[in-house]
Amino acid sequence: MQADQQCRDRQRLVARPLALSDVALLTARFDAIFLSRVRGRISAEPMTRRGEFAPPEKSKKSVLRERRPGLSLPALGSSAGRSNQSLLSGLPEHLLGRLFEAAKLVRLRADELLFLAGEEGDGCYRVEDGLLKVTMVSRFGSERILALLGPGDIVGELSMIDGLPRSASVVAVQSTRLNFLSRAAFEHFAKQQPEIYKSLVTVLAARLRETDGTIAAGSFLPLRGRVACTLLELAEDFGQDVGSGRILIHQKIGQSDLAAMAGIARENVSRILNDWQRRKLISRLSGYYCLEDKARLQSEAEL
Repeated sequence: MQADQQCRDRQRLVARPLALSDVALLTARFDAIFLSRVRGRISAEPMTRRGEFAPPEKSKKSVLRERRPGLSLPALGSSAGRSNQSLLSGLPEHLLGRLFEAAKLVRLRADELLFLAGEEGDGCYRVEDGLLKVTMVSRFGSERILALLGPGDIVGELSMIDGLPRSASVVAVQSTRLNFLSRAAFEHFAKQQPEIYKSLVTVLAARLRETDGTIAAGSFLPLRGRVACTLLELAEDFGQDVGSGRILIHQKIGQSDLAAMAGIARENVSRILNDWQRRKLISRLSGYYCLEDKARLQSEAEL
């Protein structure tokens, strides 16, 4: 029955030019698939508890209870890192630049909430400076961070396109400047530039493929593989080559952060990291993790 529905959707899309409703339909289905898988993972796995976080509230005050020096993240979770790019981030540069020409500047303080899961989505945001984390929390208090977002990344576009509530919460890790694009402004731009729909469908397909890979890695990799994936993705997004093949992750991240990113208990992360430090795979310099042997970590991360 699901296959028949997909066939009818495909025939309808081929029969006429793409429109916003088509992209919204595909986006909503992608979102439903992704969230069902992530929620299943959160409820099934013993992950970092959310004890240092206040319960979600309908206000944009700080939701963090614990602050550490630098850019320590209060509980990162998921192996998504920043590789899971926004749908709009994949648009051609000439379209993306014009899309945000009239955007409104928004400023967030460190630990300030941008929006909560379940809220109405009236637009999206592009990060100009700073760092955000995208998070989901189970009813038992376990947290999973879906992504870290830095300059150039876009967040909130799913709700803007499909009209459904926000699927996750977003919090500023440090002082952040964003540009806000309203749904009305996006729809007006799309009417003038209909080629945007084809680009969105292409990016959506790539994002779904990437999500399948992320879910597979989380399902089949052993604990060491999950931690290795997390470190490698952080190194890809925030790494700095410091010579001799060593890569410094230029964000301060604690063990509880890595545990929530990898989706495993902090005690397991501690044992794995201690073993890798003894074997010279990684080191920690002034609170920053450094990959000493990337090739060996990559072998740990293979399915």
